[in-house]
Formats: sequence, structure tokens, C-alpha cells
Amino acid sequence: MAKLLKPVLMLSVLLLAGCSSLNPMNWFTAHRMDIQQGNYVTEDAVARVKPGMNRSQVRFLLGTPLLTDIFHANRWDYLYRIERPGKPSEEKNLVVYFNANDQVERVDGQAFPALRPQLEASNPIGQVKQ
Repeated sequence: MAKLLKPVLMLSVLLLAGCSSLNPMNWFTAHRMDIQQGNYVTEDAVARVKPGMNRSQVRFLLGTPLLTDIFHANRWDYLYRIERPGKPSEEKNLVVYFNANDQVERVDGQAFPALRPQLEASNPIGQVKQ
């Protein structure tokens, strides 16, 4: 019985080592965190930015821009990058352009989806849309 137990035990260890969740080599690896850099700007915040707003109003809505280029003083760059272990990195770039009067001219780029769904302004609370 003891002669049979040793090969069965060796075989079971080899089979279990093939499973990634049961692989002892993965038990001792360091935890890898998500790395976030830049401004997390959502679509609902960008939707509130309107042409004619001044710089302080934009800063209130979107936050301080990551890049303010001295050679392009009429634009603010909002960049965001996130790296997650085992997943491809994700990048979003948003640019706010100002005119000579320091008012918003246009907004270009991408933003993240809203964190929670918004109610439509045309549908008051309590009314069912049909």
C-alpha cells in the first residue's frame, strides 16, 4: 500500500501544479496595484462645459489640467492613463481650447462614461416615460 501511495501522491501534485489558482509559484508573488495617472474626466462633466465659459469655470468642472503648455496657452490638456495587471493599458485624452478672451471655444477628445446614469431633464421624477 505504501508503494502505491507515493506515485499517486506525486501524480496528484503534478496535476494540481498545472492549475494556475493552485500553483504554489503564484502564492508568493507580490500584489500588483492598478496604476492611475492624470485626470479622470467623465462625459457628464464634459457635457457641462459650454462655449463662452472662462478658465476658472472649466477648472471647477474638470479640475486642474495635467498639462498647460507655455507655447500653446490657448489649450488645456487633460490626460488619463490606467494600467491594470493582466489587462491592456487604457488612455484618454481631452483638450479644451480657449479663444483670445480666455473663453472656451471647443472641447475635443475622449472622456470616461458617467459613473452613474443621469436622469433626463425632460422626464420629471415620478413620471413614467411611455
